[in-house]
Amino acid sequence: MVDVKLSEDDARRIALAASWIAQDPDPETRDELGGLVEAGRAGDQAALTELADRFDRRLEFGTAGLRGEIAAGPNRMNRVLVSQAAAGLAAYLVEHARPGTTPSVVIGYDGRKNSDVFARDSAEIMAGAGVRAILLPRLLPTPVLAFAVRHLDASAGVMVTASHNPPNDNGYKVYLGGEHGGSQIVAPVDAEIAAHIQRVADGGSVGDLPRGGFETAPESVVDAYVRETAQVASNAASAGASQPNTVYTAMHGVGWETFARVLEAAGFAPPVVVDAQIAPDAAFPTVSFPNPEEPGAMDLSFARAREVGAELIIANDPDADRLAVAIPDASTDDGYRRLTGNEVGLLLGWRAAELAAGPDGGGDGTLACSIVSSPGLQTIADAYGLDFRATLTGFKWISRAPGIVFGFEEALGYLVNAHTVRDKDGISAALAFLDLATGLRAAGRTVADHLDDFVARFGCFASAQISIRVTDLSRIAAVMAELRKHPPASLGEHRVERIDDLADGFEDLPPSDVLRIVLEGGSRVMVRPSGTEPKLKIYIDAVSAEGSVAERRSAASATVAELEAALRTLVA
Repeated sequence: MVDVKLSEDDARRIALAASWIAQDPDPETRDELGGLVEAGRAGDQAALTELADRFDRRLEFGTAGLRGEIAAGPNRMNRVLVSQAAAGLAAYLVEHARPGTTPSVVIGYDGRKNSDVFARDSAEIMAGAGVRAILLPRLLPTPVLAFAVRHLDASAGVMVTASHNPPNDNGYKVYLGGEHGGSQIVAPVDAEIAAHIQRVADGGSVGDLPRGGFETAPESVVDAYVRETAQVASNAASAGASQPNTVYTAMHGVGWETFARVLEAAGFAPPVVVDAQIAPDAAFPTVSFPNPEEPGAMDLSFARAREVGAELIIANDPDADRLAVAIPDASTDDGYRRLTGNEVGLLLGWRAAELAAGPDGGGDGTLACSIVSSPGLQTIADAYGLDFRATLTGFKWISRAPGIVFGFEEALGYLVNAHTVRDKDGISAALAFLDLATGLRAAGRTVADHLDDFVARFGCFASAQISIRVTDLSRIAAVMAELRKHPPASLGEHRVERIDDLADGFEDLPPSDVLRIVLEGGSRVMVRPSGTEPKLKIYIDAVSAEGSVAERRSAASATVAELEAALRTLVA
């Protein structure tokens, strides 16, 4: 190819790309970026546009850490970016270490592409920066890493995972020990770490960063997680109760080995597994999007359940920090229905409330959920005399609720063992739900019966979510700005009572780009950008506590349907 006359901006980006290639230790990303540079020099507009996307901005390090597509450049996940992040985090830890002490970090990784490479790069670079670096012994679920931060009394933890994102994504999740209790980072810590990362990036090649030797955590760390997590069960299985016929899928992730050990330790028989999805596979060959919430993701689970007549389906996402549950439903084409995150959260919250309150009702503790999750959890807390806390989205906030005994988020995240893991944990939550279902079976009840019992006691809390995926992030900002500038006076037949704008903080909530639309009659709508994906998310909640169980369900569902139709028109 022959070089052509390029604009000043295009020439600058090509120069930045050439510098990036010079420091990139990964031949795959180095070669693909080299191809873009060659095409860009020849004037290929698609290549120049791609270079602009990769080099005009940087993948932002925030309270969710880093997450993005694996490719070369500062706006992608790769070994250069991860090395810069590791060096920046190390600088933060050294800066904040108590005088005379050496800060420590424990690092975990899942089965995604490059997770092990990113983890080892991080361990070597952080060790070279004066941090005691401990690498978990093999690929393991995110909850094991979250547990290890507290178990090893580490200053920080890093989990290399993109959770349930598309196959070619990866990410970098950071936890802090000490006064943070093993929770994920929150502001302003994220900004402090990001500033250190930027200084590293501005300082030269990552090839010049010193590297050191790291430790490998002993198997006893995993053993301790298994032992502690098994305590979540109420001993229904060991007491002789017959557990439901259950199907399990790891969705090509890392959950099965650890979950199987936890079940055995708790006295449960192994479930029937979805063989095609049980082993870690970074290609995720049977799902286009490895998220149990996505249409089609649980099809193989449903098929296996039909084969064996399963009474319960349990699914973990690829890093096993989320839980999905499905139960038989003859009205569906598949014969099974996946419960919503709110339904699972309310059932586990009810279970947690009974355990916390005790037989005489004299217990205490806090039930917590994000502001976009079902308000039904507060109703449970009030009924049992427990405290309740609504937080911003993310377990970095939920896990920090004072006195927490249970927390959940509608996006399939549940915290059921706060004394050991201050994060969502799909393995302990799966055990808790299986324990609940086993107890119900012993009493001649099903999970579907228990859902009816919940509605009869607390009311029907119906919910729905609208997710609008975009290719241009400015579309999300435009919708939020329009709602603020021209707020709706009504949604369908429901008059808007007030709109709470959380942009500048609200009551005890930190600032967040969220609008809460409160309607007459108790329904509400929450609108916010996703924190991890290019989506605008809208959450709808309605409650009905009048009439029979069937009448309550019908009334709440009708309200949700009406609001959903009105909102789709509003943001179209």
